[in-house]
Amino acid sequence: MATKYLLVSGGVISGIGKGVIASSLGVLLKSIGLKVTSIKIDPYMNIDAGLMNPLEHGECFVLDDGGEVDLDLGNYERYLNITLTREHNITTGKIYQHVIERERKGKYLGKTVQIVPHLTDAVQDWIQKVAAIPVDSTGEKPDVCIIELGGTVGDIESAPFIEALRCLRRRAGQNNFLHCHVSLIPVINDEQKTKPTQAAIKDVRHAGLSPDIIACRCSLPLLKSTTDKLAMYCQVEPEQVIAVHDVPSTYHVPLLLERQGLIPILREVLRLDALPIVPPLVRSGAEIWETWKTLTDTQDRARETVKICLVGKYVSLHDSYLSVRKSLEHASMRCGRKLEIIWLDSTDLEVATETTSPVTYHQAWHQLCTASGILVPGGFGHRGIEGMIRAAKWAREKKVPYLGICLGMQIAVIEFCRTICGIEDAQSEEMDDSAKNKVIIHMPEVSKETMGAVMRLGLRNTVFQKNSGFSKLRALYEPESMQTNGVLPESNNISTTATADGEVATISSPSHPPVISERHRHKYEVNPEFVPTMATHGLEFIGKDESGERMEILELRDHPWYVGVQYHPEYLSRVLRPSIPYLGFFAAAAGCLEEVMTKGSKTVKGATKGWVNGV
Repeated sequence: MATKYLLVSGGVISGIGKGVIASSLGVLLKSIGLKVTSIKIDPYMNIDAGLMNPLEHGECFVLDDGGEVDLDLGNYERYLNITLTREHNITTGKIYQHVIERERKGKYLGKTVQIVPHLTDAVQDWIQKVAAIPVDSTGEKPDVCIIELGGTVGDIESAPFIEALRCLRRRAGQNNFLHCHVSLIPVINDEQKTKPTQAAIKDVRHAGLSPDIIACRCSLPLLKSTTDKLAMYCQVEPEQVIAVHDVPSTYHVPLLLERQGLIPILREVLRLDALPIVPPLVRSGAEIWETWKTLTDTQDRARETVKICLVGKYVSLHDSYLSVRKSLEHASMRCGRKLEIIWLDSTDLEVATETTSPVTYHQAWHQLCTASGILVPGGFGHRGIEGMIRAAKWAREKKVPYLGICLGMQIAVIEFCRTICGIEDAQSEEMDDSAKNKVIIHMPEVSKETMGAVMRLGLRNTVFQKNSGFSKLRALYEPESMQTNGVLPESNNISTTATADGEVATISSPSHPPVISERHRHKYEVNPEFVPTMATHGLEFIGKDESGERMEILELRDHPWYVGVQYHPEYLSRVLRPSIPYLGFFAAAAGCLEEVMTKGSKTVKGATKGWVNGV
């Protein structure tokens, strides 16, 4: 069967929510048993998102294969429980590089290489090739490929891609291509205005595309008069105008679309009933849909609020930590609690701020001290590092649950070496390459000259050590059947790895120690020369890489939850399968960690059913 394509584009303004709508459409398609994949087209000249400023573009999302991609691919993976590749993110820089390399190899046989047809053909070929890559546990070719076109229709940089997609519609054939255009309905003086959307649809049609569905972003549900007006002037039927109004959380968007009859429209336009859907996938889709509805309902009914203080460098743009925020949301829904994130700039905790802005300083410390948990995420550069160190010290000394991610783990190491080990000048080579006691060093295999795609990236194994039987984190990773009162025996030999769809599978293996696979993105690591000193003073590294030389996980014994991980567990968190480190951290902050540890696969009071990842 030919692949079905569903294009999602945007008009009027950027950042209108195309990624969430595209992911939500995928959830609807999966709920009826279809296999779904996604492609994101970004019109910028960068080869990938690896070197982009998070304060300008949001976070850089990392895939299993080490691809540094746009954050929307994180949305696709989280919503659809799929595992994408770097090829699923097309950029202007990447496609131009591809065409130029082919020209240099003589693949065009001396022809004059042009935007049309050579570049546009290359885009179509790329999409069709990538759309056939299996992305879930079935290992089969997807039925539907959702394509999100970044930016706004009408931008100069988008023009070649729009032409390519126009041609793809013809190449795909009748009933194999559906176009959903997302537009804004502003409200001025309590009146819903349709002119911006009318103009946006005119631009799309001028470019050669004709939307089958118009998804209208608005603050309130569309009035019938607004829907009828849009249908008349945009030449669609009223049922093809979909209102995507503000909802309590983005997890409600699939429910919102389903209530407006979007599934029948998708079935009709794409002739989905002609696809051979196997009964197990139909049943699985129905179960996913019921679980999704239960999860959002539980989130709405949650009453207890848990405050998590995120101490970071890029907090002025929350999308800089999008996967971190989503992972906390997944954990909070699983625990049946409401989440409140306190976004705290780490520089506000530093001594210098007390002098320059005492009000800001004391407000920041008040927020930190009243939080139920402290999280220090990844980042680069020296700004705000001392504030993070002070936050880690507070969490360790005051027994406040702490989770350090990548840089956050390195921060915990620096603080412990300074305060407990007596190495007062302990420092990271990233912050001071002339420091005497570099407890954090530059990884020897990583280039110091080249910046793009040279870090330790992608899915890597972490081996739990023999001293990790006490570990709460390991107990959550491991299956309930291997635990005794929440404690794992030191001789336990269980291998835990990521499957094709990002799920963590646990396999018994008498010849291997417990192993997990998580995604990484770093170029600095703990200096192994200082590990014995830290161990003598009580800081144990319970997880290392397969060589035993690279520190991956630290955990304090006599602490409610003090964990640092070198990897980025947020990249594998899913809506229906929370990341284990985030789940344990949030449960500790919420006061229900013991319940999680002891009940295992059973439901925590006030939470939803369906525990996963051995929890």
